[in-house]
Amino acid sequence: MFRINEVLQIGERRYRVLQLLGEHLVWIDIDDDSAFPEITSVGELVEAIELENLQRTEDPCKELAFESPQEGSIARTKRNNNYALIKPLLELPDFFEPKSRGKVINSILAEKGSTKQTLYRLARRYWQRGQMPNALLPDYKHSGGKGQRRIAKDKKLGRPRRDMPGVGAKVDEFTERLFRMAIDRYLLKDKGHSFPYAYRRFQTLYRNYFPDVPEEELPSNWQMMHFYKREYCQTETLSKRVSNIEYNKDIRPLHSTANTQVLGPGSRYEIDATIADIYVVSDSERGNIVGRPVVYMVIDVFSRMVAGFYIGFETPSYVAAMQALYMAVTDKTGHCRNLEFDITLEDWPCVGLPDAILADRGELLGHQIESLESNFTVRIENTPPYRGDAKGIVERNFKAIQASFGPFVPGFVSGTKVKKRGGKDYRLDAKLTVRDFAQIILSSVLYHNQYALLEKYDRDADMPADLPSTPIHLWNWGLQHRTGRLHQADPDALRVALLPRQRATISDKGACMFGIYYTSSELLQQGWLHRGRGVKRPASIAAAYDPMVADQIYLFPEKDSIKYWTCNLADISREFRGASFWDVWQIRDEQKKTMAKAKVLSGSKKRQHEEFVIDKIAHAEKSAPDTSGISNAQRIRDINENKRKEKERERSEKAYRPDTDKSQPSGKVIHISESEPDLDYPDYIDELFEDD
Repeated sequence: MFRINEVLQIGERRYRVLQLLGEHLVWIDIDDDSAFPEITSVGELVEAIELENLQRTEDPCKELAFESPQEGSIARTKRNNNYALIKPLLELPDFFEPKSRGKVINSILAEKGSTKQTLYRLARRYWQRGQMPNALLPDYKHSGGKGQRRIAKDKKLGRPRRDMPGVGAKVDEFTERLFRMAIDRYLLKDKGHSFPYAYRRFQTLYRNYFPDVPEEELPSNWQMMHFYKREYCQTETLSKRVSNIEYNKDIRPLHSTANTQVLGPGSRYEIDATIADIYVVSDSERGNIVGRPVVYMVIDVFSRMVAGFYIGFETPSYVAAMQALYMAVTDKTGHCRNLEFDITLEDWPCVGLPDAILADRGELLGHQIESLESNFTVRIENTPPYRGDAKGIVERNFKAIQASFGPFVPGFVSGTKVKKRGGKDYRLDAKLTVRDFAQIILSSVLYHNQYALLEKYDRDADMPADLPSTPIHLWNWGLQHRTGRLHQADPDALRVALLPRQRATISDKGACMFGIYYTSSELLQQGWLHRGRGVKRPASIAAAYDPMVADQIYLFPEKDSIKYWTCNLADISREFRGASFWDVWQIRDEQKKTMAKAKVLSGSKKRQHEEFVIDKIAHAEKSAPDTSGISNAQRIRDINENKRKEKERERSEKAYRPDTDKSQPSGKVIHISESEPDLDYPDYIDELFEDD
């Protein structure tokens, strides 16, 4: 029931069990400096337990088991010497009997010397502290009061000065208060100030209170540093020296890894974008530098397989992310074939929708992604702001991909654009076209997926030792031995679901979006394009559009469904055929600016016209003769006669009578034969008025 060396507490006293003797045991009071081993009854102790007067407590000397003084140190030497001195007493079977102890003590004094006081002190120390050699170690760790605060009374603490003149300042409570003010105000801020800067600010504060103190008698930098290390713990200083964003991203401790949160391939895809560290030229004109392309990557967390990517000049946004996601979840063989790479589905088997997609808040946050969540059961996860470390796998992959070709390609971003003496602007070295760069990225991705060795991959316990840590092997193993999380979807429906959304207004001209009109057979069948007050049509309807193609949009007639109608560009908006929506937005902006300028001029001219009309009316009213002598009925009867005279005058003035020159022969008339083609302007009467 009781064990040797355990500590028992009765009331305020603590006892250590030294030896078990059947119905009795030997213990010693560990809180009494003059205690000796005693024999007590086990039955009495059991009764004390039942009465709740005795309980087991923590060993106060358990840390001695972890002490290991260095070879040759004073503590180790003293421990060994003390143990050898009292070893005969410790090996005595009935050490608890005073007579037996006395004989051994006298024998030790006769052979080795020392005193009874020393021997009993060492033996008591051995029994009270756990009956092990380390119990005889001197407590040097308590010497000097390490970590305890010293109070300066008459002079400063620490060693006297040797090189610097003066005695030095005494650090009292007021000086420590100034230390704390300078540290909190200048050092523990995310301003990047150094400790010497904070110390100089402290000197300014100190001199404001004590202007007559000589420079050499000011509290030193080391005194302030000692206060700083004593009063401020490292975790506090690390969190306050940088901003919350930088602390959470780069400094805070990591508690786990990304692999512990995924079950297998397709559990989570990470997507992110970066601007490539290379300048490229145009595909159509190699002399035109077009800048640095945007690269999107989609990576499977479990296997580190690159599932898809996008290369282009769209700014990081949903539109570009949609293209990378569509490649990630569909067959990549056709895309690779367009870039002159012939692969099979087994070479790049990432086909299907994942369980979750982790992205930045700005890219996959909004109503346009809701259909992907509701219709395809894909969970969209968004990282907190300024937390790129939340997508550490895809962030690290950018560096790994570009490192495979960066130092070799012309136009690679290096150093600064400032031209030094004899230097050259790396932007002018650009030689690769956009297609060339896309092929290099594709080659890097294929190498990474099939052959890259993931040396720092954290493997799970069930992964076999002969499984290579390459993405393709981890992917295939995960599909066989883990939960496969990929699920299939119709590519066309998926593409439309990924497209950005917009409300399209419906009128008799068709579906209008961004100021251009679309028609379809479904709109005609619904009767929404008919004219008249009796036509019933919705005011607007949800639509999806591909920003790269303005010739078509997709209408969603049913709410909460991705069933769509494909609408083509109407003839009224034929000027945008073959254009993209970026072209449409640019042209429409130019048209609106032109219209606004023309509207200003039109308003000015219309105002001039109205003023001219008003003046003419006023002049006419002023020039009107007096007709009071003629009755109104007579004036009305004279209208027809007045009209006839006005018509004769008009005919006489506008008659054209050319002068004829009889000396010139008349022109020859050429008759067109009936076989000649008809050169009349084409007649569209039938097309304009034909019935439906």
